[in-house]
Amino acid sequence: MSTETTASVSTHILDTSVGHPAEGVAVSLAARSGRDADWQALGGSATDADGRCKDLPALPEGITHVRLDFAVEAYFENNAENNAENNAEKKQADVQQDAPATRDSGSVGAFFPEVAITFAVVPGEHFHVPLLLNPFGYSVYRGS
Repeated sequence: MSTETTASVSTHILDTSVGHPAEGVAVSLAARSGRDADWQALGGSATDADGRCKDLPALPEGITHVRLDFAVEAYFENNAENNAENNAEKKQADVQQDAPATRDSGSVGAFFPEVAITFAVVPGEHFHVPLLLNPFGYSVYRGS
């Protein structure tokens, strides 16, 4: 595969609720060769300690659309358990009353259990798609 006839994709996740990279989030990659074509699963990875997926599969030639699926529910459940343990050690005065982690949301996980991002690609270009994440929302953009 030539880099002139294929596009490449990378991503990373920053958990904005704690200001750190999100480690251990499963990410799957799918692609299609046209708006009406079926999605083809290409594989996946998980974010490292820096929140990056360094081993996403290469895109085949002829791809026009890519979808990244981020499985964030397990990540937030694990963090909620860790935060609950850490918050139990703090004095109540030190805990912000309206912090999302302690708001009565009805669950310890995330409001969005998964995030699916679909975007168009063109051959010969690299597409870096960062995910800014918190338990109640997310934002994505085309990075560099």
